[in-house]
Amino acid sequence: MSSEVLTFKVDSQYKDKRLDQFLASVYPEFSRSYYQKLIKQGNVLEGEKELKKPSLKLKEGQEITLIIPPPEEIEVKPENIPLDIYYEDEDLAVVYKPPHMVVHPSVGHTSGTLVNALLYHFKNVSNYGGRERAGIVHRLDKETAGLLIIAKSEFAHKELQKQFQERTVDKRYKAIVSGIVKKNHGIIDLPIGRSIYNRQKMGIQATNARDALTEYWVEKKWEKHGLTLVDIKLHTGRTHQIRVHFSALGHPLLNDKVYGFKKSSLKSQEAKQASDILDYHALVAYKISFRHPRTGEKIDVHLKNIPEPLPQVLNLLGE
Repeated sequence: MSSEVLTFKVDSQYKDKRLDQFLASVYPEFSRSYYQKLIKQGNVLEGEKELKKPSLKLKEGQEITLIIPPPEEIEVKPENIPLDIYYEDEDLAVVYKPPHMVVHPSVGHTSGTLVNALLYHFKNVSNYGGRERAGIVHRLDKETAGLLIIAKSEFAHKELQKQFQERTVDKRYKAIVSGIVKKNHGIIDLPIGRSIYNRQKMGIQATNARDALTEYWVEKKWEKHGLTLVDIKLHTGRTHQIRVHFSALGHPLLNDKVYGFKKSSLKSQEAKQASDILDYHALVAYKISFRHPRTGEKIDVHLKNIPEPLPQVLNLLGE
């Protein structure tokens, strides 16, 4: 496998930012420490010049080239990481993934992932997708909190994958979005693919776009703060689907810096405080329903409590 070469232009919002912070912001696939390693190895350049200092302050208009070497084989070890288990039997489990946790190991994220925790807590986890993705049937973004189904047997893994492919799994989310969503109920039907403007992002102006369907219901409108709480049902499972769709509507998720959120656009002091309190984008997968792969019984799992600091944010915004 060859190295991947990516080029980024420094725009005004990244002026005077550190080089390692810039890379972690524009291409959040890897950790900042991994980018620091690549910088020191000479894998970050401006033209022909190697940029060897992670702390280098950037100037607007610079073009930064990032060379990502082929992935090394990753040794995946069990780790005693706390894990909230909401349902478990011999075939599967439903667990809670907190924000900031990566689902499975990759270059730059070789430990501290959900898979590392699964290998420690469960005697058997399906290796159908390989040990690096042990038990993983579907994923959530690193910053998205919520419920995930884990396959413990290979039989369950294959059967659950079928349910996702057939779109019979009911996935529900709650999100706080910027602006006031006018329609109390709506369906966003916009194909999603790799953005033609920035290949490190997904978008509706995209190459190889695939159909994507998001249904939503408005739960609360904070007119004073210019924010809306929405309940969301995913009918498809495209990468970054909710984030891309609501950004396309002009209502990016609160704190979603990749798809258009700007703190300066917030209307009230309370909304700005809410943004400061919330250290991840305001999206939680709070419910998942599916058929048990072996018995056919309907399994319906809800989060007992929406995780902090989101309840603190809701309290701050008020009725």
